[in-house]
Amino acid sequence: MFKHMYKMELKIDHNSPLPLHAQVEMLLRKMIELPEYKGGGLLPKEVDLAKRLGISRNTLRQATNKLEYEGLLIRKKGIGTKVAEKGITTNLDNWQSFTQEMTDQGVDFVNFLIDTKWVKASDKIAQFFNIEKGSEVLCLSRLRGFKDGPFVYFESYFHPRIELTGKEDFTKPLYSILEDEYNVVPSISKEEIRARLASKIIAEKLHIKKGDPVLVRERFVSDPGNRPIEYNVGFYIAEKFTYSITITR
Repeated sequence: MFKHMYKMELKIDHNSPLPLHAQVEMLLRKMIELPEYKGGGLLPKEVDLAKRLGISRNTLRQATNKLEYEGLLIRKKGIGTKVAEKGITTNLDNWQSFTQEMTDQGVDFVNFLIDTKWVKASDKIAQFFNIEKGSEVLCLSRLRGFKDGPFVYFESYFHPRIELTGKEDFTKPLYSILEDEYNVVPSISKEEIRARLASKIIAEKLHIKKGDPVLVRERFVSDPGNRPIEYNVGFYIAEKFTYSITITR
């Protein structure tokens, strides 16, 4: 369990004026960068690590609590404490399609599912599109992630005015398709983000457990004339995604 950590001297100085919990925090920050942990590996059990360092579990917990608060560690009941995987960060002050976001960040992703179908507009979609409830709209479903599994599931609904056929190549950036092929320019996006527990359907799609935390992002997209174009809802595995926004006063 500890053989790889001997290289980084798994010990603290009990005679140092630096508080023990601060020393442990520094030690943990080095540990989580080791190859066996940085990809989401489980840390040694608290009781074992505390014994080896010669400290109480409360002292160890002080350090792990701080790293958990920073999103560097994830504590799972009955499993242990694991290192958070490096996730994706997206900026809300410069929105674009998912494909463009990932390309700009140099992130390679996998399309696990791309599917289109015609569905009847729900109350929410009909109200946003200003069409009658039950009108047929195109729904584009996409399941995306890394090679080791999906991390986001999208559903996009499009205003009938655009005249999408559903046969477009949706492996391309969505908003490039709208602009280049249909002369529709996405210009305004109203975003709503909230946390919720994964339903059975979403959990199955994302390969997580029902009740696991997910981030839900709703996007209401319009053209320069404020005419509705797309309603999009995305379900992200919470521990793999971060939203960032810059505010200037």
